[in-house]
Amino acid sequence: LLLLLLGSLGVPALGDPGPLEDVVIDRYYIPKICLREAQMGDFVRYHYNGTFRDGRKFDSSYDRGATVAGVVGVGRLITGMDRGLQGMCVNERRHLIVPPHLGYGSIGVAGLIPPDATLYFDVVMLDIWNKKDKLQITTLSKPERCNRTVENSDFVRYHYNGTLLDGTPFDSSYSKDSTYDTYVGTGWLIKGMDQGLLGMCAGEKRSIIIPPFLAYGEKGYGTVIPPQASLVFSVLLVDFHNPKDGIFVEHLEVPESCKRRAVTGDFVRYHYNGTLMDGTLFDSSYSRNHTYDTYIGKGYIIPGMDQGLQGVCVGERRRVVVPPHLAYGENGAGNKIPGSAVLIFDVHIIDFHNPVDPVEIETVYRPEGCNVTTRDRDFVRYHYNCSLLDGTELFSSHDYEKPQEVTLGTNKVIEGLNRGLLDMCAGERRVLIVPPHLGHGESGARGVPGSAVLRFEVELISMEEGVPEGYFFIWHGDPPANLYEQMDLNKDGEIPAEEFSTFIKTQVAEGKGRLMPSSDPEKVIADMFTNQDRNQDGKITSEELKLKSDEDQEKIHEEL
Repeated sequence: LLLLLLGSLGVPALGDPGPLEDVVIDRYYIPKICLREAQMGDFVRYHYNGTFRDGRKFDSSYDRGATVAGVVGVGRLITGMDRGLQGMCVNERRHLIVPPHLGYGSIGVAGLIPPDATLYFDVVMLDIWNKKDKLQITTLSKPERCNRTVENSDFVRYHYNGTLLDGTPFDSSYSKDSTYDTYVGTGWLIKGMDQGLLGMCAGEKRSIIIPPFLAYGEKGYGTVIPPQASLVFSVLLVDFHNPKDGIFVEHLEVPESCKRRAVTGDFVRYHYNGTLMDGTLFDSSYSRNHTYDTYIGKGYIIPGMDQGLQGVCVGERRRVVVPPHLAYGENGAGNKIPGSAVLIFDVHIIDFHNPVDPVEIETVYRPEGCNVTTRDRDFVRYHYNCSLLDGTELFSSHDYEKPQEVTLGTNKVIEGLNRGLLDMCAGERRVLIVPPHLGHGESGARGVPGSAVLRFEVELISMEEGVPEGYFFIWHGDPPANLYEQMDLNKDGEIPAEEFSTFIKTQVAEGKGRLMPSSDPEKVIADMFTNQDRNQDGKITSEELKLKSDEDQEKIHEEL
Protein backbone atom coordinates (compact mmCIF):
# COMPACT_ATOMS: atom_id res chain seq x y z
CA LEU A 1 0.00 0.00 0.00
CA LEU A 2 2.86 2.41 0.87
CA LEU A 3 4.44 1.97 -2.55
CA LEU A 4 1.08 2.62 -4.25
CA LEU A 5 0.64 5.79 -2.20
CA LEU A 6 4.14 7.02 -2.98
CA GLY A 7 3.16 6.96 -6.65
CA SER A 8 1.00 9.99 -6.09
CA LEU A 9 4.04 11.74 -4.63
CA GLY A 10 6.14 11.35 -7.73
CA VAL A 11 7.15 7.71 -7.22
CA PRO A 12 5.90 5.14 -9.78
CA ALA A 13 2.98 3.12 -8.29
CA LEU A 14 1.26 -0.08 -9.20
CA GLY A 15 -2.17 1.52 -9.44
CA ASP A 16 -4.86 3.62 -7.72
CA PRO A 17 -5.40 2.35 -4.16
CA GLY A 18 -8.95 3.70 -4.11
CA PRO A 19 -10.58 5.74 -1.34
CA LEU A 20 -8.50 6.29 1.83
CA GLU A 21 -9.89 5.92 5.31
CA ASP A 22 -7.15 7.82 7.15
CA VAL A 23 -4.28 10.18 6.45
CA VAL A 24 -1.26 8.49 4.95
CA ILE A 25 2.10 9.54 6.41
CA ASP A 26 5.47 9.09 4.79
CA ARG A 27 8.33 10.10 7.14
CA TYR A 28 10.88 10.52 4.42
CA TYR A 29 13.41 12.41 6.58
CA ILE A 30 13.86 11.85 10.28
CA PRO A 31 16.70 13.72 12.05
CA LYS A 32 19.15 11.61 14.02
CA ILE A 33 18.44 13.58 17.19
CA CYS A 34 14.83 14.09 18.15
CA LEU A 35 14.52 15.74 21.54
CA ARG A 36 10.78 16.17 21.31
CA GLU A 37 7.78 15.04 19.24
CA ALA A 38 4.70 17.15 18.59
CA GLN A 39 1.77 16.19 20.83
CA MET A 40 -1.84 17.30 21.07
CA GLY A 41 -1.96 20.80 22.52
CA ASP A 42 1.54 21.73 21.35
CA PHE A 43 2.17 24.87 19.36
CA VAL A 44 3.96 24.10 16.11
CA ARG A 45 5.53 26.12 13.35
CA TYR A 46 6.06 24.53 9.97
CA HIS A 47 6.44 25.09 6.23
CA TYR A 48 4.45 23.17 3.62
CA ASN A 49 3.57 22.83 -0.04
CA GLY A 50 0.00 21.70 -0.83
CA THR A 51 -0.83 20.01 -4.16
CA PHE A 52 -3.50 17.89 -5.81
CA ARG A 53 -2.87 14.42 -7.10
CA ASP A 54 -1.88 15.72 -10.51
CA GLY A 55 0.81 17.94 -8.91
CA ARG A 56 -1.04 21.22 -9.27
CA LYS A 57 -0.23 23.49 -6.33
CA PHE A 58 -3.14 24.96 -4.40
CA ASP A 59 -1.21 26.52 -1.52
CA SER A 60 2.31 27.05 -0.16
CA SER A 61 3.68 28.74 2.97
CA TYR A 62 6.94 29.21 1.07
CA ASP A 63 5.18 31.34 -1.53
CA ARG A 64 3.86 33.58 1.20
CA GLY A 65 7.30 33.86 2.80
CA ALA A 66 5.95 33.00 6.21
CA THR A 67 5.71 29.83 8.25
CA VAL A 68 2.42 28.52 9.60
CA ALA A 69 1.92 28.49 13.35
CA GLY A 70 -0.88 26.70 15.15
CA VAL A 71 -1.91 24.28 17.87
CA VAL A 72 -1.99 20.57 17.17
CA GLY A 73 -5.07 18.46 17.95
CA VAL A 74 -7.55 21.11 19.03
CA GLY A 75 -9.51 21.44 15.80
CA ARG A 76 -7.92 24.58 14.46
CA LEU A 77 -6.43 22.68 11.52
CA ILE A 78 -8.08 20.31 9.07
CA THR A 79 -8.26 16.89 10.67
CA GLY A 80 -5.80 15.30 8.29
CA MET A 81 -3.16 17.94 9.03
CA ASP A 82 -3.85 17.64 12.78
CA ARG A 83 -3.18 13.93 12.61
CA GLY A 84 -0.26 14.22 10.17
CA LEU A 85 1.69 16.66 12.37
CA GLN A 86 1.49 14.63 15.54
CA GLY A 87 4.68 12.83 16.50
CA MET A 88 6.85 14.99 14.25
CA CYS A 89 10.36 16.06 15.35
CA VAL A 90 11.90 19.42 14.62
CA ASN A 91 13.44 19.28 11.12
CA GLU A 92 11.52 16.13 10.27
CA ARG A 93 10.00 16.06 6.77
CA ARG A 94 6.78 14.23 5.88
CA HIS A 95 4.57 13.57 2.89
CA LEU A 96 0.91 13.54 3.89
CA ILE A 97 -2.05 12.26 1.83
CA VAL A 98 -5.25 13.64 3.27
CA PRO A 99 -8.55 12.08 2.03
CA PRO A 100 -11.48 14.46 1.43
CA HIS A 101 -13.37 13.59 4.61
CA LEU A 102 -10.25 14.61 6.62
CA GLY A 103 -9.69 17.69 4.51
CA TYR A 104 -12.33 20.06 3.14
CA GLY A 105 -14.90 17.35 2.38
CA SER A 106 -17.68 17.65 -0.14
CA ILE A 107 -17.76 21.43 0.16
CA GLY A 108 -14.13 22.27 -0.63
CA VAL A 109 -12.90 25.85 -0.67
CA ALA A 110 -14.48 28.07 -3.26
CA GLY A 111 -12.10 28.90 -6.07
CA LEU A 112 -9.24 26.99 -4.48
CA ILE A 113 -10.06 23.41 -3.53
CA PRO A 114 -12.81 21.52 -5.33
CA PRO A 115 -15.23 19.27 -3.42
CA ASP A 116 -14.09 15.77 -2.48
CA ALA A 117 -10.44 16.61 -3.23
CA THR A 118 -7.60 14.45 -1.91
CA LEU A 119 -4.82 16.73 -0.70
CA TYR A 120 -1.07 16.12 -0.79
CA PHE A 121 1.18 17.98 1.63
CA ASP A 122 4.97 18.15 1.84
CA VAL A 123 5.69 19.35 5.42
CA VAL A 124 8.84 20.29 7.36
CA MET A 125 8.56 20.87 11.12
CA LEU A 126 10.45 23.92 12.34
CA ASP A 127 9.39 24.49 15.94
CA ILE A 128 7.47 22.82 18.77
CA TRP A 129 6.55 24.30 22.14
CA ASN A 130 3.90 24.28 24.80
CA LYS A 131 2.53 26.88 27.20
CA LYS A 132 3.71 24.69 30.05
CA ASP A 133 7.29 24.72 28.76
CA LYS A 134 10.07 26.09 30.88
CA LEU A 135 13.46 27.39 30.00
CA GLN A 136 15.80 24.57 28.97
CA ILE A 137 19.37 25.12 30.17
CA THR A 138 22.21 22.77 29.36
CA THR A 139 25.68 23.42 30.80
CA LEU A 140 28.21 22.63 28.08
CA SER A 141 31.36 23.44 30.05
CA LYS A 142 32.19 25.06 33.36
CA PRO A 143 35.51 26.20 34.84
CA GLU A 144 36.87 24.31 37.84
CA ARG A 145 37.10 27.51 39.88
CA CYS A 146 33.89 29.45 40.27
CA ASN A 147 33.94 31.86 43.19
CA ARG A 148 30.84 33.74 42.12
CA THR A 149 27.83 33.38 39.80
CA VAL A 150 25.60 35.85 37.98
CA GLU A 151 22.79 37.46 39.97
CA ASN A 152 20.11 39.99 39.11
CA SER A 153 21.46 43.54 38.60
CA ASP A 154 24.88 42.21 37.54
CA PHE A 155 26.43 43.58 34.36
CA VAL A 156 27.45 40.77 32.02
CA ARG A 157 29.62 40.48 28.92
CA TYR A 158 28.98 37.41 26.82
CA HIS A 159 29.34 35.94 23.36
CA TYR A 160 26.49 34.06 21.75
CA ASN A 161 25.23 32.32 18.66
CA GLY A 162 21.47 32.58 18.24
CA THR A 163 19.49 30.11 16.13
CA LEU A 164 15.91 29.06 15.66
CA LEU A 165 14.94 25.62 16.89
CA ASP A 166 15.56 24.16 13.43
CA GLY A 167 19.14 25.50 13.48
CA THR A 168 18.57 28.56 11.30
CA PRO A 169 20.98 31.25 12.57
CA PHE A 170 19.55 34.69 13.22
CA ASP A 171 22.31 36.51 15.10
CA SER A 172 25.81 36.13 16.51
CA SER A 173 28.03 38.37 18.63
CA TYR A 174 31.07 36.65 17.12
CA SER A 175 30.22 38.07 13.70
CA LYS A 176 30.35 41.56 15.25
CA ASP A 177 33.69 40.78 16.93
CA SER A 178 32.28 42.17 20.17
CA THR A 179 30.61 40.78 23.25
CA TYR A 180 27.02 41.61 24.11
CA ASP A 181 27.12 43.76 27.24
CA THR A 182 24.08 44.40 29.42
CA TYR A 183 22.51 44.23 32.88
CA VAL A 184 20.69 41.09 33.99
CA GLY A 185 17.22 41.16 35.53
CA THR A 186 16.46 44.78 34.70
CA GLY A 187 14.30 44.24 31.62
CA TRP A 188 16.97 44.99 29.05
CA LEU A 189 16.91 41.40 27.77
CA ILE A 190 14.14 39.04 26.75
CA LYS A 191 12.80 37.22 29.81
CA GLY A 192 14.27 33.89 28.82
CA MET A 193 17.79 35.28 28.51
CA ASP A 194 17.40 37.19 31.79
CA GLN A 195 16.64 33.87 33.45
CA GLY A 196 19.10 31.79 31.46
CA LEU A 197 22.14 33.84 32.47
CA LEU A 198 21.49 33.57 36.20
CA GLY A 199 23.90 31.33 38.07
CA MET A 200 26.56 31.33 35.35
CA CYS A 201 30.28 31.44 36.11
CA ALA A 202 32.75 33.50 34.11
CA GLY A 203 34.03 31.17 31.40
CA GLU A 204 30.97 28.92 31.50
CA LYS A 205 29.25 27.78 28.30
CA ARG A 206 25.52 27.10 28.16
CA SER A 207 22.85 26.17 25.67
CA ILE A 208 19.63 28.03 26.47
CA ILE A 209 16.36 27.08 24.70
CA ILE A 210 13.75 29.78 25.12
CA PRO A 211 10.07 29.24 24.28
CA PRO A 212 8.38 32.07 22.35
CA PHE A 213 6.42 33.42 25.34
CA LEU A 214 9.77 34.12 27.05
CA ALA A 215 11.26 35.51 23.83
CA TYR A 216 9.60 37.64 21.12
CA GLY A 217 6.19 35.94 21.19
CA GLU A 218 3.54 36.52 18.55
CA LYS A 219 5.28 39.50 16.99
CA GLY A 220 8.69 37.96 16.38
CA TYR A 221 11.53 40.34 15.66
CA GLY A 222 12.08 41.95 12.29
CA THR A 223 12.66 39.56 9.44
CA VAL A 224 15.01 37.22 11.27
CA ILE A 225 12.82 35.88 14.08
CA PRO A 226 9.36 34.70 13.01
CA PRO A 227 6.32 34.99 15.28
CA GLN A 228 5.97 32.21 17.87
CA ALA A 229 9.58 31.10 17.43
CA SER A 230 11.57 29.20 20.01
CA LEU A 231 15.13 30.48 20.27
CA VAL A 232 18.35 28.60 20.97
CA PHE A 233 21.32 30.52 22.35
CA SER A 234 24.79 29.08 22.72
CA VAL A 235 26.31 31.40 25.34
CA LEU A 236 29.85 31.93 26.58
CA LEU A 237 29.99 34.21 29.62
CA VAL A 238 33.15 36.28 29.30
CA ASP A 239 32.86 38.24 32.53
CA PHE A 240 30.46 39.97 34.87
CA HIS A 241 30.42 42.39 37.75
CA ASN A 242 28.07 44.49 39.82
CA PRO A 243 28.25 48.28 39.91
CA LYS A 244 28.49 48.03 43.69
CA ASP A 245 31.51 45.73 43.53
CA GLY A 246 34.80 46.66 45.12
CA ILE A 247 38.05 44.93 44.32
CA PHE A 248 38.56 41.30 45.28
CA VAL A 249 41.96 40.31 46.65
CA GLU A 250 43.15 36.72 46.83
CA HIS A 251 46.36 36.13 48.75
CA LEU A 252 48.25 33.49 46.78
CA GLU A 253 51.53 33.50 48.70
CA VAL A 254 52.47 35.57 51.74
CA PRO A 255 55.99 35.35 53.20
CA GLU A 256 56.19 34.02 56.76
CA SER A 257 58.12 37.11 57.79
CA CYS A 258 56.46 40.40 56.86
CA LYS A 259 57.92 43.21 58.93
CA ARG A 260 56.24 45.94 56.95
CA ARG A 261 53.26 46.38 54.65
CA ALA A 262 52.89 48.95 51.88
CA VAL A 263 50.77 52.04 52.53
CA THR A 264 49.72 55.10 50.59
CA GLY A 265 52.78 57.07 49.50
CA ASP A 266 55.05 54.04 49.21
CA PHE A 267 56.87 53.37 45.96
CA VAL A 268 56.30 49.78 44.84
CA ARG A 269 58.16 47.66 42.29
CA TYR A 270 56.20 44.63 41.13
CA HIS A 271 55.77 42.16 38.32
CA TYR A 272 52.32 41.28 37.01
CA ASN A 273 50.30 39.39 34.46
CA GLY A 274 47.06 41.13 33.47
CA THR A 275 44.24 39.01 32.05
CA LEU A 276 40.57 39.29 31.30
CA MET A 277 38.19 36.99 33.17
CA ASP A 278 38.25 34.49 30.31
CA GLY A 279 42.03 34.19 30.68
CA THR A 280 43.01 36.39 27.73
CA LEU A 281 46.37 38.05 28.49
CA PHE A 282 46.32 41.78 27.81
CA ASP A 283 49.59 42.84 29.41
CA SER A 284 52.59 41.50 31.31
CA SER A 285 55.61 43.13 32.92
CA TYR A 286 57.46 39.83 32.51
CA SER A 287 57.28 40.18 28.72
CA ARG A 288 59.19 43.46 29.04
CA ASN A 289 61.65 41.99 31.57
CA HIS A 290 61.10 45.03 33.75
CA THR A 291 59.06 45.60 36.88
CA TYR A 292 56.24 48.11 36.98
CA ASP A 293 57.33 50.88 39.35
CA THR A 294 54.91 53.36 40.86
CA TYR A 295 53.62 55.14 43.94
CA ILE A 296 50.43 53.69 45.40
CA GLY A 297 47.46 55.64 46.66
CA LYS A 298 48.45 58.68 44.61
CA GLY A 299 46.31 58.20 41.50
CA TYR A 300 49.17 57.18 39.21
CA ILE A 301 47.52 53.82 38.47
CA ILE A 302 43.91 52.67 38.07
CA PRO A 303 41.94 52.99 41.34
CA GLY A 304 41.52 49.24 41.65
CA MET A 305 45.26 48.65 41.70
CA ASP A 306 45.81 51.62 44.00
CA GLN A 307 43.56 49.78 46.44
CA GLY A 308 44.77 46.29 45.60
CA LEU A 309 48.41 47.00 46.43
CA GLN A 310 47.66 48.39 49.87
CA GLY A 311 49.09 46.19 52.60
CA VAL A 312 51.37 44.06 50.40
CA CYS A 313 54.55 42.49 51.78
CA VAL A 314 57.84 42.22 49.96
CA GLY A 315 57.79 38.87 48.14
CA GLU A 316 54.02 38.50 48.36
CA ARG A 317 51.98 37.13 45.48
CA ARG A 318 48.36 38.17 45.24
CA ARG A 319 45.54 38.23 42.73
CA VAL A 320 43.57 41.45 42.38
CA VAL A 321 40.21 41.35 40.58
CA VAL A 322 39.22 44.84 39.47
CA PRO A 323 35.69 45.73 38.27
CA PRO A 324 35.55 48.10 35.29
CA HIS A 325 34.38 51.13 37.27
CA LEU A 326 37.69 50.89 39.16
CA ALA A 327 39.67 50.14 35.98
CA TYR A 328 39.11 51.48 32.45
CA GLY A 329 35.32 51.80 32.56
CA GLU A 330 32.98 51.61 29.61
CA ASN A 331 35.61 52.75 27.10
CA GLY A 332 38.28 50.16 27.85
CA ALA A 333 41.88 50.83 26.82
CA GLY A 334 43.47 50.35 23.41
CA ASN A 335 42.54 47.27 21.46
CA LYS A 336 43.30 44.77 24.23
CA ILE A 337 41.00 45.85 27.06
CA PRO A 338 37.33 45.96 25.98
CA GLY A 339 34.84 48.37 27.45
CA SER A 340 33.31 47.31 30.80
CA ALA A 341 35.92 44.56 31.21
CA VAL A 342 36.77 43.03 34.57
CA LEU A 343 40.55 42.80 34.94
CA ILE A 344 42.60 40.24 36.86
CA PHE A 345 46.13 41.06 37.96
CA ASP A 346 48.46 38.36 39.29
CA VAL A 347 51.05 40.40 41.15
CA HIS A 348 54.47 39.59 42.62
CA ILE A 349 55.87 42.31 44.90
CA ILE A 350 59.62 42.73 44.38
CA ASP A 351 60.16 45.57 46.87
CA PHE A 352 58.79 48.86 48.12
CA HIS A 353 60.01 51.86 50.03
CA ASN A 354 59.02 55.35 51.09
CA PRO A 355 60.97 58.45 49.98
CA VAL A 356 61.57 59.34 53.65
CA ASP A 357 62.90 55.89 54.62
CA PRO A 358 66.26 55.80 56.40
CA VAL A 359 68.73 52.96 56.14
CA GLU A 360 67.39 50.01 58.08
CA ILE A 361 70.16 48.49 60.20
CA GLU A 362 69.99 45.10 61.87
CA THR A 363 72.98 44.08 63.98
CA VAL A 364 73.54 40.36 63.53
CA TYR A 365 76.69 40.12 65.68
CA ARG A 366 78.63 42.66 67.77
CA PRO A 367 81.80 41.63 69.61
CA GLU A 368 82.01 42.08 73.37
CA GLY A 369 84.08 44.95 74.64
CA CYS A 370 83.44 47.12 71.59
CA ASN A 371 84.88 50.49 72.60
CA VAL A 372 86.09 51.88 69.27
CA THR A 373 83.63 52.34 66.41
CA THR A 374 83.85 53.76 62.92
CA ARG A 375 83.32 57.43 62.14
CA ASP A 376 83.35 59.56 59.03
CA ARG A 377 86.81 59.79 57.44
CA ASP A 378 87.87 56.44 58.92
CA PHE A 379 89.45 53.96 56.56
CA VAL A 380 87.64 50.61 56.71
CA ARG A 381 87.99 47.17 55.22
CA TYR A 382 84.84 45.08 54.99
CA HIS A 383 83.22 42.14 53.26
CA TYR A 384 79.73 42.36 51.82
CA ASN A 385 77.05 40.52 49.89
CA CYS A 386 74.57 42.67 47.99
CA SER A 387 71.18 41.45 46.74
CA LEU A 388 67.72 42.66 45.85
CA LEU A 389 64.92 42.08 48.34
CA ASP A 390 63.61 39.17 46.27
CA GLY A 391 66.92 37.37 46.86
CA THR A 392 68.52 38.12 43.50
CA GLU A 393 72.28 38.27 44.13
CA LEU A 394 74.05 41.29 42.64
CA PHE A 395 77.59 41.67 43.99
CA SER A 396 79.89 40.16 46.61
CA SER A 397 83.33 41.14 47.87
CA HIS A 398 83.98 37.43 48.38
CA ASP A 399 84.33 37.17 44.62
CA TYR A 400 87.60 39.10 44.90
CA GLU A 401 90.93 38.37 46.59
CA LYS A 402 90.61 40.93 49.37
CA PRO A 403 87.94 42.90 51.22
CA GLN A 404 86.47 46.15 50.01
CA GLU A 405 88.39 49.26 51.20
CA VAL A 406 87.01 52.76 51.52
CA THR A 407 87.37 55.97 53.47
CA LEU A 408 83.99 56.75 54.95
CA GLY A 409 82.39 60.06 54.08
CA THR A 410 84.30 60.55 50.83
CA ASN A 411 81.42 59.67 48.46
CA LYS A 412 83.20 56.55 47.28
CA VAL A 413 80.23 54.28 48.12
CA ILE A 414 76.49 54.86 48.02
CA GLU A 415 75.21 56.96 50.90
CA GLY A 416 73.11 54.17 52.40
CA LEU A 417 76.09 51.83 52.65
CA ASN A 418 78.24 54.64 54.07
CA ARG A 419 75.68 55.26 56.81
CA GLY A 420 75.36 51.56 57.49
CA LEU A 421 79.12 51.23 58.06
CA LEU A 422 79.23 53.96 60.70
CA ASP A 423 79.43 53.15 64.42
CA MET A 424 80.65 49.61 63.70
CA CYS A 425 83.25 47.63 65.59
CA ALA A 426 85.84 45.46 63.92
CA GLY A 427 84.29 42.00 63.62
CA GLU A 428 80.72 43.28 63.73
CA ARG A 429 78.18 41.95 61.22
CA ARG A 430 75.10 43.80 60.02
CA VAL A 431 72.23 43.55 57.56
CA LEU A 432 71.45 46.85 55.84
CA ILE A 433 68.28 47.66 53.88
CA VAL A 434 69.08 50.62 51.65
CA PRO A 435 66.23 52.53 49.93
CA PRO A 436 66.95 53.74 46.39
CA HIS A 437 67.24 57.42 47.31
CA LEU A 438 70.24 56.36 49.43
CA GLY A 439 71.33 53.81 46.84
CA HIS A 440 71.42 54.04 43.07
CA GLY A 441 68.22 56.08 42.67
CA GLU A 442 65.69 55.93 39.87
CA SER A 443 68.30 55.25 37.20
CA GLY A 444 69.94 52.30 38.94
CA ALA A 445 73.44 51.19 38.00
CA ARG A 446 75.08 48.40 36.07
CA GLY A 447 73.30 45.29 37.28
CA VAL A 448 71.05 47.27 39.63
CA PRO A 449 67.47 48.07 38.50
CA GLY A 450 66.17 51.58 38.84
CA SER A 451 64.45 52.40 42.16
CA ALA A 452 65.64 49.11 43.66
CA VAL A 453 65.86 48.58 47.41
CA LEU A 454 69.18 46.88 48.21
CA ARG A 455 70.07 44.42 50.95
CA PHE A 456 73.64 44.28 52.20
CA GLU A 457 75.20 41.73 54.52
CA VAL A 458 78.34 43.46 55.81
CA GLU A 459 81.19 42.41 58.09
CA LEU A 460 83.74 44.97 59.25
CA ILE A 461 87.22 43.41 59.00
CA SER A 462 89.34 46.33 60.21
CA MET A 463 89.36 50.09 60.62
CA GLU A 464 91.91 52.89 60.79
CA GLU A 465 91.21 56.22 62.38
CA GLY A 466 90.83 58.88 59.74
CA VAL A 467 91.77 62.52 59.39
CA PRO A 468 89.48 65.53 58.86
CA GLU A 469 88.34 66.34 55.37
CA GLY A 470 91.01 68.07 53.31
CA TYR A 471 93.90 66.73 55.39
CA PHE A 472 96.57 64.20 54.38
CA PHE A 473 98.29 64.17 57.80
CA ILE A 474 97.47 65.44 61.26
CA TRP A 475 99.58 65.88 64.39
CA HIS A 476 98.52 64.19 67.61
CA GLY A 477 99.78 67.24 69.46
CA ASP A 478 101.13 70.62 68.45
CA PRO A 479 103.43 70.57 65.43
CA PRO A 480 107.12 71.42 66.01
CA ALA A 481 107.76 75.16 66.26
CA ASN A 482 110.74 74.85 63.90
CA LEU A 483 109.07 72.38 61.53
CA TYR A 484 111.06 73.31 58.41
CA GLU A 485 114.41 72.94 60.17
CA GLN A 486 113.50 69.52 61.54
CA MET A 487 112.21 68.38 58.15
CA ASP A 488 115.43 69.54 56.44
CA LEU A 489 117.38 66.53 57.57
CA ASN A 490 120.73 67.41 55.89
CA LYS A 491 120.35 71.13 56.65
CA ASP A 492 120.94 72.28 53.06
CA GLY A 493 118.02 74.69 53.02
CA GLU A 494 115.77 72.62 50.84
CA ILE A 495 113.66 69.51 51.24
CA PRO A 496 113.49 67.01 48.37
CA ALA A 497 110.90 64.24 48.17
CA GLU A 498 113.03 61.61 49.91
CA GLU A 499 113.71 63.84 52.95
CA PHE A 500 110.03 64.75 53.14
CA SER A 501 108.95 61.10 52.98
CA THR A 502 111.51 60.02 55.62
CA PHE A 503 110.41 62.77 58.02
CA ILE A 504 106.69 61.96 57.71
CA LYS A 505 107.24 58.22 58.16
CA THR A 506 109.31 58.92 61.27
CA GLN A 507 106.53 61.06 62.77
CA VAL A 508 104.04 58.27 62.15
CA ALA A 509 106.36 55.61 63.58
CA GLU A 510 106.97 57.68 66.74
CA GLY A 511 103.22 58.23 67.18
CA LYS A 512 103.45 61.97 66.80
CA GLY A 513 100.95 62.08 63.89
CA ARG A 514 99.06 59.97 61.44
CA LEU A 515 98.49 59.85 57.72
CA MET A 516 95.19 59.82 55.99
CA PRO A 517 94.31 56.07 55.98
CA SER A 518 94.85 54.43 52.64
CA SER A 519 95.83 51.17 51.09
CA ASP A 520 98.82 53.03 49.58
CA PRO A 521 100.61 55.29 52.15
CA GLU A 522 103.40 56.09 49.68
CA LYS A 523 100.88 57.70 47.37
CA VAL A 524 99.46 59.77 50.21
CA ILE A 525 102.95 61.06 51.09
CA ALA A 526 103.65 61.75 47.41
CA ASP A 527 100.41 63.75 47.17
CA MET A 528 101.41 65.69 50.30
CA PHE A 529 104.80 66.55 48.78
CA THR A 530 103.23 67.64 45.49
CA ASN A 531 100.84 69.85 47.41
CA GLN A 532 103.71 71.58 49.25
CA ASP A 533 106.04 71.81 46.22
CA ARG A 534 104.09 74.75 44.92
CA ASN A 535 106.35 75.60 42.00
CA GLN A 536 106.78 71.91 41.15
CA ASP A 537 110.61 72.11 41.04
CA GLY A 538 111.09 68.86 43.00
CA LYS A 539 111.92 70.46 46.35
CA ILE A 540 110.17 72.39 49.09
CA THR A 541 111.54 75.74 50.32
CA SER A 542 110.74 77.38 53.65
CA GLU A 543 108.48 79.86 51.86
CA GLU A 544 106.52 77.00 50.25
CA LEU A 545 105.96 74.90 53.38
CA LYS A 546 102.64 75.75 55.04
CA LEU A 547 100.38 73.87 57.42
CA LYS A 548 96.78 73.47 56.28
CA SER A 549 95.60 75.49 59.27
CA ASP A 550 97.79 78.37 58.09
CA GLU A 551 96.43 78.04 54.53
CA ASP A 552 92.86 78.08 55.81
CA GLN A 553 93.60 81.21 57.88
CA GLU A 554 95.05 82.97 54.83
CA LYS A 555 91.90 82.15 52.84
CA ILE A 556 89.75 83.66 55.60
CA HIS A 557 91.74 86.91 55.43
CA GLU A 558 91.43 86.95 51.65
CA GLU A 559 87.66 86.53 51.90
CA LEU A 560 87.45 89.29 54.50
